[in-house]
Amino acid sequence: MTVRESRVTEQRNPRTVDIDLASPLGIVDLMNAEDRTVADAVASQREQIAQAVAETEATFRRGGRLFYAGAGTSGRLGVLDASECPPTFGVGFDLVQGMIAGGEAAMFRAQEGAEDSPEGGARDVDARGVRAGDFVIGIAASGTTPYVRGVLARAKELGARTAIVACSPPPAATLEHVDVPIVTITGPEVLTGSTRLKAGTATKLVLNTITTGAMIRVGKAYGNLMVDLRATNVKLVDRSERIVMEVCGVAREDARALIERSGGSVKTAIVMQKLGVDRDAAERALEEAGGVIRRVVPDAPPPVTAGAGADGA
Repeated sequence: MTVRESRVTEQRNPRTVDIDLASPLGIVDLMNAEDRTVADAVASQREQIAQAVAETEATFRRGGRLFYAGAGTSGRLGVLDASECPPTFGVGFDLVQGMIAGGEAAMFRAQEGAEDSPEGGARDVDARGVRAGDFVIGIAASGTTPYVRGVLARAKELGARTAIVACSPPPAATLEHVDVPIVTITGPEVLTGSTRLKAGTATKLVLNTITTGAMIRVGKAYGNLMVDLRATNVKLVDRSERIVMEVCGVAREDARALIERSGGSVKTAIVMQKLGVDRDAAERALEEAGGVIRRVVPDAPPPVTAGAGADGA
């Protein structure tokens, strides 16, 4: 008997029914063929994703915070994206936060039943102090996760803006709490119901775009250079110095000195050198320009030269 599953992510994939008989190369080819469809699914939601970028930018500019919330793989992807924002963009650890059903332990080991509790989602929202002015994005591959529904309902009740990232159409009971629905229909998985595959890939692409886009909009980039990164290791210290060297046309020793005088800020160091001002003046200019270097420095970023970026850093 055939059982029809309404959730797209739980349906069987007719293209992979014999994958258990495939060779290693055959498995790779089947999975790669399925993965090729993910980018198109994400592109189908380009306007909705752009709306989420704009919503996140507005949230940051008014002093609000971005929250992700999900269960299982969806929750882990939210925590991952949130945890990468501080070193990448030089922001505080509270600006982008990830909530996962079952708490921190669920990052490493499944917490059975946690995703089935909308009350747990509401409690996590309250525990994080979500308030009006924040932006809460629920992540649910199936679109039906009760924990995520509870998060969105409580966040909306508190006056926060909300969105959902799903790979199957969410029910009306969830959508009534959502301002921005992002639904990337990635289709049945290679292995039925294994949403860490295509759905997980699509989710990561969407979250990457939302935070990267919003951070660019609030001035975290000059051209395509990350100028607000936090130099927390040797590689990032080197990258900071190389950015200042390239943008300002100075030797490494001078770049290092500029960064030191700027208080460790690549962005401030660039403005100091380009305008010939001290740190206080550079910081004031950036603040008046909403943090965007292009509104302060008359020069365009340096052109990309042949072989640039080939060192793998």
